[in-house]
Order: sequence, then C-alpha cells, then structure tokens
Amino acid sequence: MKKTDLSIPEGGHEVTGVLDRGSEFDGTLSFEGAFRIGGVFRGKILTEDILIIGEGASVEAEIMVGTLILSGELTGTVQAKNRVEIHYPAVFRGSIRTPSLMVADGVVFEGVSQMGRGSAEPNTTTI
Repeated sequence: MKKTDLSIPEGGHEVTGVLDRGSEFDGTLSFEGAFRIGGVFRGKILTEDILIIGEGASVEAEIMVGTLILSGELTGTVQAKNRVEIHYPAVFRGSIRTPSLMVADGVVFEGVSQMGRGSAEPNTTTI
C-alpha cells in the first residue's frame, strides 16, 4: 500500500521536541510548537499545537491537542481542536473527538469518532 504524505508537512513547522526510536517515557507531556514521537509513550499529552506520532511509534495516552498527525500505533482517547489525520500504516484503538478527521486507506481504526463543529469541546448540553 502506498504511504500518503502528511497534509501538514513535518518540515513546515518547527519541531520543538522529539521522543525518538529507542526511547520510552511514562508521564504527562505538554509543549508548544510541534512535537514528534517515534518511540514509546504512556500517559497524558496536552498541547494547543501539533503532535506527530510517527511510523514505528507506540503510544497509550489521553491526548488533548490542536492537531494530531498519526502514522504509528495509538491506543487511547483524543480530543483535537482542529484536525486529526491518520495515515497508513497507522493503527488506532480508542475514541476521537474532532471537527475534522482524515483516515487514509489501509489504516486500522478500531473505535469511535465524534465530529462536527464544537465536537472537541466538552459536552455542555443540559437535560
């Protein structure tokens, strides 16, 4: 299967941090700019900016992000204010809440998604 290019090019944004292959981290991560994960991460990720989970990465996390670009493996929950892009050969297991979702051919997606205006914001409906 052909690997798709990132809609938001990695080189188009200053990558302010990297957790590369061979590295593991457990805990809470917050950052500004663009952060790329290529290793193993478990925990919580909070940012208004761009998180890139690269091919070969393994992430188990609760994620609140501006934009997520996924090509690796992710298990958990995602709330994205802007967009989520899932590119081949990604594997996603969990739930996504975002106003814009792109899932490429060949991706494994096991979970639920909620889209639409305001879907990344907490539900404030009163009964």
